[in-house]
Amino acid sequence: MPRGVATAFACLLFVALLTPTGAAAKLRDVLYVGNNWDGTAHVVDAKTFEVLDRFNIVPDLEERLREINSSPIDLPLFLGVRTLVGEGHDQFVDVMFSSPDGRTVYVSRPSLADVVAIDLKTGTIDWRFEVAGSRADHMAISPDGKKVLVSASTGGVVHEIDTRTGKQSGQFNSGDQPHENNYSLDGKLIYHASIGSVFTPTDQPALDSLKGDRIFQIVDAKTLEIKRRIVMGPKMEEFGRPGMSSAVRPMTLSPNERFLYFQLSFFHGFVEYDLKKDKVTRVADLPISEETQNLPRELYLLDSAHHGLTMNPEGTRLCVAGTMSDYGAIVSRKSFGYRIAAHGGKPYWSTNDGTGKYCFISFSGDDRVAVISYKKRKEIASINVGDHPQRMRMGTIRPGLIQGRD
Repeated sequence: MPRGVATAFACLLFVALLTPTGAAAKLRDVLYVGNNWDGTAHVVDAKTFEVLDRFNIVPDLEERLREINSSPIDLPLFLGVRTLVGEGHDQFVDVMFSSPDGRTVYVSRPSLADVVAIDLKTGTIDWRFEVAGSRADHMAISPDGKKVLVSASTGGVVHEIDTRTGKQSGQFNSGDQPHENNYSLDGKLIYHASIGSVFTPTDQPALDSLKGDRIFQIVDAKTLEIKRRIVMGPKMEEFGRPGMSSAVRPMTLSPNERFLYFQLSFFHGFVEYDLKKDKVTRVADLPISEETQNLPRELYLLDSAHHGLTMNPEGTRLCVAGTMSDYGAIVSRKSFGYRIAAHGGKPYWSTNDGTGKYCFISFSGDDRVAVISYKKRKEIASINVGDHPQRMRMGTIRPGLIQGRD
């Protein structure tokens, strides 16, 4: 090879080695917002908060409805989800995660009792997994993106699904109405909770036992063996708060994962739990709106006083969705002092952006997402989305797959 050509080739090779290649070089950080009632999802730029795209989560809806309407078993169950849990609406999007390569999203669809993998290029379904029972609920994705967990809320189990094949790779038992799932940062543990029968009118403390088994569980992610089971009602009583529910709702962990922070059914605030000492250490009481102070517990939204909790990466502040009081708050982890940062209808979830500077709160009653600054403790942007946004998750997408639909 001539010296000049060889030198040019070497330079090109050197530049190639320094240039990011593969999927990582082409991915764009985005927020996926699931619009539960209209069966769509919005893709939002994580830096500018611009809506980039909107796509259909139920491309197979006609086929699914034909199956449901022709089944004397499935139809009443489908209508039951609409009436008891969906506030008169079908629930088509619960939790959504993107694949590491930004080509696929995995979505739990409550009313259709399934999880699907949707190809972001074609909008078609790559695989479909039917859960036990009649309703799919909260999910989690493993740090490597190879597994997703989904709670079968009327099936009493949590399924582990291989994201490549869509086949079950394992499952573990839960209490009544399996709900929230989270992986530890290293992917070795699963933090799971069941919430009991939130759609029944047995909401007074005297009828609490009728809600069923509500258990917080720590599970080995490799073997799916249940390592610990904690019933939070008695733990709250030991702390000096008798008569509280055992139903752990959204949760978040301190950076070292020693302290668990969680919301409970009917409680306006959250609890700090020391997993090492196995006890409640503090309770944060947050404001209750005047309207809600006079509201009977039977009228709470699926027993949720608050539903949405996350913590900034530094572990100094928490972002709280005050569901029944229509606000979002930033709370100091050290003092539990708070500031109301945003107002809106029925806030239903909170999650961090990719930088840790902001948290997002979905105001499902207003069809919008609020962007809240942890530092300024106030809303700095608002994003209009679809009908009844609930769960939101950070993820990635390949820019070439963004089609600009809205």
